Amino acid sequence: MRSYSRVTGAAALVLLLMIAGPFSGAQVRGPLSVSPLNPRYFTDGTGKAVLLAGSHTWSSMFDQGPGDPPPVFNITQFCNFLRAYGHNMTRTFVWEQSRRGTWISDTNYWFHPPPRFKRTGPGLASDGKPKWNLDSLDDAYFTWIRTRVDTFAARGFYVSIQLFDGWSVAQPPGQPGNPWLDHPMRAGNNVNGIDGHNGAAGPNGEATQSLLIPAIWPIQERYIKKLVDVLDDCDNVLYEVSNESWSGSQDWQYRVIDTLKAYERRKPKQHPVGMSVEYPGGDNSELFASHADWVSVNGTDSGGYDYRYNPRPNDGTKVILNDTDHLWGNGGDATWVWESFMRGMNVLYMDGYDGKAYGTGHPWTSADSANGTTVKLRKNLGYILRYAGRMNLVAMTPRGDLSTTGYCLANPAPHGAEYIVYFQFGGTQTVNLSSTADSLVAEWFNTADGSTTAGGVVAGGATRSFTPPFNGDAVLYLHTRQISAIGAAPGGKIPAYRLSVNYPNPFNPSTVVTYALPARVHVALRVYNAAGQLVRTLLDAVREAGEGSVTWDGRNGAGEQVTSGSYFCRMTTEGYAATVKMLLVR
Repeated sequence: MRSYSRVTGAAALVLLLMIAGPFSGAQVRGPLSVSPLNPRYFTDGTGKAVLLAGSHTWSSMFDQGPGDPPPVFNITQFCNFLRAYGHNMTRTFVWEQSRRGTWISDTNYWFHPPPRFKRTGPGLASDGKPKWNLDSLDDAYFTWIRTRVDTFAARGFYVSIQLFDGWSVAQPPGQPGNPWLDHPMRAGNNVNGIDGHNGAAGPNGEATQSLLIPAIWPIQERYIKKLVDVLDDCDNVLYEVSNESWSGSQDWQYRVIDTLKAYERRKPKQHPVGMSVEYPGGDNSELFASHADWVSVNGTDSGGYDYRYNPRPNDGTKVILNDTDHLWGNGGDATWVWESFMRGMNVLYMDGYDGKAYGTGHPWTSADSANGTTVKLRKNLGYILRYAGRMNLVAMTPRGDLSTTGYCLANPAPHGAEYIVYFQFGGTQTVNLSSTADSLVAEWFNTADGSTTAGGVVAGGATRSFTPPFNGDAVLYLHTRQISAIGAAPGGKIPAYRLSVNYPNPFNPSTVVTYALPARVHVALRVYNAAGQLVRTLLDAVREAGEGSVTWDGRNGAGEQVTSGSYFCRMTTEGYAATVKMLLVR
């Protein structure tokens, strides 16, 4: 028997500081709400737009696997994984059945905690345990969810909480298992006389996610309100109605959204509510017609668009969380990440993670090499968050018309303009800077290795041509801030050498060091420990005049992680040397 506990008050604060440390990564502010200035994104109350990007996996909310109870999912390790890739959000899955999954025929595949109702009997359910009482919610279930939400919050992650699951009440074609057999609302599994089957919806429990059986809705409504009561004071929560409910669930999902929102209006805090596309045969138009704050679409679109390969630019009707789970199941790559970002969307990845949840995990994912597709995708989720944090994202809109690449986020203002452009195949492309009177600093980003290269200063006022200084996919970032920060002379030239303080600082796991050069010169950037020993050479090469940056990932020259402590980055060129102190906090 597992025990549950809730830490509150001063003890909770002490625990949070012990877990997170003084510098735990991105700070969760909230709760989130749709930005009134740019409704493609959320805002956290500061006025700034918040981009959401991250990996999610099947077991991050409930343990699952062989045996009763199943193996324990290491939530601390998963949070470390998310932080290592620089993600700021994860999505969780709810399971309504006690055992079985559509993806596996094994009847010894269990979930923990068990479904949300108390098992009082009399009589036994199909899994050999006491029948459920659908009028009695199990507090331990909600305590478990709250504990997980608090863990994610302490580490700086937003988390979406599913209320229902379409894969718990149906057996899609070709799937070996039927979870409906061990669902509390299946006839014979509860003491309330509820039968969640109605052939008008489907052969199993699809009708529980419809309005066909009036006796079921009051039970679901009590559960919705209980969950809101438990999570209302959490700043990092987003709600999601269901994961891929059947294609006739639209009206039921609309009722869930309206009920949750109406109940939250009576509470101190309100949270975003999302709707994901139905499966199979889902229609994206139903999402955009809903009262949901955010939506997750499938790939199907019109007019030559496809959310997998050529996403439609987000017009701000809804915040879109473009998620590989609803596009491929398990798929996507770094190109898709950047294309989605450039089209005004938030980006999520259905991650096989460690592949240990058999039947759902993907062993090839954990075996993927450091340069493999999956690892690159994960890294680039962190990279788009890095750029979103540097930009005035709330002013940026998809403007593919401004570049021959077709992928551009821009704020083409006369002053303070920003442009970020994705070059999928490299090569020379143009960007229309006609609306901008200022000169702009150009920065090139290599999506393959995470490095940046200074591109000099370019004048606005016309369409300009750009060619990446390296092969492969590239990102061009044009902005004005560092011209004044560095102190550019008339004509856009940098007057002196400069080594800037790294950012973030303190940091974990990586930090960026920025430098400026007035002329083409050989430059070296080396990291030393407090004893003066060389730890890593970050750069030792000739660089052109302009601004550049390098990333240190907290590893030494042998690729090993170094311990927490003070480190020093020293820049040396012909006749110039400077040092900045960096604090690594593991």
